[in-house]
Formats: sequence, C-alpha cells, structure tokens
Amino acid sequence: MYEYKIRIGFSDCDINKTLTVTALIDAFQDCSTFQSEDLGVGFDVLTEKNLVWVINYWELNIYRLPKLCDYVTVGTYPYAFKGCFGFRNFYMKDENGEYIVKANSMWTLVDTQTSRPSRAPQFISQAYELEDKLDMTYNPRKVLIPEGDDVLRLEKDPIHIQIHHLDSNHHVNNGQYVKLAMSAAGDDQSIDSLRIDYRKQAHLGDTIYPVVYKKDNRCVVALYDEDKSAFSVAEFAKLAD
Repeated sequence: MYEYKIRIGFSDCDINKTLTVTALIDAFQDCSTFQSEDLGVGFDVLTEKNLVWVINYWELNIYRLPKLCDYVTVGTYPYAFKGCFGFRNFYMKDENGEYIVKANSMWTLVDTQTSRPSRAPQFISQAYELEDKLDMTYNPRKVLIPEGDDVLRLEKDPIHIQIHHLDSNHHVNNGQYVKLAMSAAGDDQSIDSLRIDYRKQAHLGDTIYPVVYKKDNRCVVALYDEDKSAFSVAEFAKLAD
C-alpha cells in the first residue's frame, strides 16, 4: 500500500472549516498518482505506450471529514486487475490511525490511439502489490435514478465546460463531476456516502445539463448532454434520522 500525510489547508475547506468532498477526492487522486509515479508506471511511461487510466466508478463511505489544520494520512492500493479493468481502494485516517473515510474505485485502461479498452500489460500488473479489499460497502457500479410519483425532479442551469474543468488528459477531471453534481444538488457536506458512475467523457466546449432527483435520504444528480445521455450519475446519501 502507499501512504502520505497531509495537513488540511484553508483552501480545501468549506464554510464550516471542514474538508470538502471534492478536495477529498483530489487527495485520493493525488495518492494513486504518487504511487504510480514512484513505481515507474506513471503518466509519461503510459503516454509512451499510448495508454491512459480512465475512472469508471467511485464509492465513498464517509464516517467523518477532517477539519482545518488536522493531520491525516491518505492511502491507496490496488486489489485486482481483470482484463482492462483495475480496482483500487483508498482511505483516509486521522492522527490516531482510525479510518475516517474508505473508498472503492474502478478504472479502465484505454488505448489512446484506438480509444478502446486495453488489457493491462504485464509491466503494469507486476509493478503493484495487490492487497485485500477494505471492509466497506461494495454496491453495483451503475447508479440508478430514482423513479416514482414521490421523486422530486429539478432541472438546473446548463454548465459550459471551460479550460479549468479539464486535466492533462484534456477531458473533464473526475473530481470536477463531483463538484458540479454537489453544486447542482445544493446540499451541504453532511453526507455519509457518495457513489458516482462515470459514463462518458466531457470535453472543452461541451454543455452539461444537470438534473437533480430527490427521494427520502437519497439525492441523485445526472449530468446530461443535450440529447439526455448522461456524462455521469452521482448519488449522495445521508443516514436516515
């Protein structure tokens, strides 16, 4: 497994001086990047091989989010490779070594020349030491949109994708979809779980049309294109009172 320690900064916090969910995902993303780079299978190596990892799914169990100036440990490790898919756990621990967040993720290795999935070559799979899966929930990848007469459906203002939404792969960064979905939902950070199902990539110049669905303790945000095909579908949930 790979770990690094950080102190929660002001720019990563919300109005309550609590780490935001999007900053949490950024920290996880940095952690897996650091591990891959340190193992010699980072961006430059994959680029030479015309390969890139693309996120398919996040699931986060949030027990507590750290506060401003807290010290935390961020960790990650892969637990399986299956064909073109890679499966990776993430976690955040407090100063006492207690888990405060656990996460699961699914990734696809893509050939950038053909835009098709590619089986992970031996130099990638042998670079990592696989660990046992974390003890957490493992829901199906697909996030379903609530249905029924009691579902509140809200259409929000369109979002025009700009350069600051993109990462070095020239498409919208996975953390940005979470940020856009949470902004559309209008909820605070007091959620217990997050699932996000990434379905296709958004690029510079695209327009996203958010639709919010609310039922009971679930809030689902679909980020659609103009043809109502989803870029991503995110679910934010709170424990029932």
